[in-house]
Amino acid sequence: MAPNDSAQTTEEAKDLGAGRRRAARYFVPVAVAGVAAATIGLVPALAASGDPDLPDITAQELIEKIAASDTQQLSGTVKITTDLGLPSLGGLAGLDAGSFAPEGGKGEGDGSAASPEAKLTQLASGTHTLRIAADGPDRQKLSVLEDSAEYSLIHNGDDVWGYDSATNEVFHAEDDGRGERPGKKEAPAGDLPTTPKEFADEALKAAGDTTSVTVGGTAQVAGRDAYKLVIKPKQQGSTVGAVTVAVDAETGTPLKFTLSPSSGGKAVIDAGFTKVDFSRPAASTFDFTPPKGAKVTEAEELEEIEGDKGQATPDAFKGLENFAGPNVIGEGWTSIAKIEAPGAEDFEGDRKGGAKDGDVPPEAQQFLDSLGDKVTGKFGSGTVFSTRLVNALMTEDGTMYVGAVTKDALVKAANEDK
Repeated sequence: MAPNDSAQTTEEAKDLGAGRRRAARYFVPVAVAGVAAATIGLVPALAASGDPDLPDITAQELIEKIAASDTQQLSGTVKITTDLGLPSLGGLAGLDAGSFAPEGGKGEGDGSAASPEAKLTQLASGTHTLRIAADGPDRQKLSVLEDSAEYSLIHNGDDVWGYDSATNEVFHAEDDGRGERPGKKEAPAGDLPTTPKEFADEALKAAGDTTSVTVGGTAQVAGRDAYKLVIKPKQQGSTVGAVTVAVDAETGTPLKFTLSPSSGGKAVIDAGFTKVDFSRPAASTFDFTPPKGAKVTEAEELEEIEGDKGQATPDAFKGLENFAGPNVIGEGWTSIAKIEAPGAEDFEGDRKGGAKDGDVPPEAQQFLDSLGDKVTGKFGSGTVFSTRLVNALMTEDGTMYVGAVTKDALVKAANEDK
């Protein structure tokens, strides 16, 4: 297939869009929707070495194998380690948007400890063990195993349940048939990837002419023979060094995802199955009844609490109606989003010391201060907030430049933008 075959690429892109809409609601691996192999800068390579000994395969053939995968039933255990170079998020787990609401806007309610939007953010740092199960598009279960407790998120037909055993709290939402609940634009699990398949989807979405895709040998993951698909940026300035996806040789299902930074060192994200079974889980796996004495919070109740705190009221977002969406500078792995906010000068004055004490929770302020690095250039002065993967530059006039690029790349973009 010619890399510039635009007609075929357009059809494949349509398939990719349709497939991702079907898969967007799943928080466990299901079918990997179409990958436009023609748009990827494929570097011919064969998986002819390594252990186990598998038949040779090209990168394009391996991508097609992923796209053709139709795994809808499975169960297993996933270990995920995330090292963004951030301080521990444990101290922020109890914070919500209401903590940043205008004075007087915070209500008495604390929401629900079982709400998935808050609970799953803990996966953004540290090492976690997940137990997952899937039986088609209508039944999935994800459990986060802790030392002496467990958090479970269950989708069974029209119901979505979240249960935190540590607090004996339950969250409940009714699915409207599209993976959404009333009053929300997205599924309760949010957009946070939690499995190798979801991470692989995100990586392959970024593939294009700026990307090298090869087969990097073979491996065994969770007792399964697998090929290793290696995705690398061709551009300089990206914080991404390489993405490696271990693909099950039999089913085409991604079994392990590893993102290595360009700066070296251990992986930023390493998520893989330690156990996996492709047989259909027992129907009882997805059954849930709130335990006796548990506090049950309905989705609608939680939204009312958030509104009382100022999270969803017009006053809480006063002035943001003129907020400008991001402009994209560059392309591929070195794309940078430029975001301009209204009232930026006033905001900068507050940030330099004009804000009232207590406007920002101490834990959040400490978290932000730990990331800051002062920089100067033609754009003036600003602060770079850094992680091992995504960096953001906020200039003194409130303009923000964000991308999976180095600090130098952000400064260069800001200088050239003036």
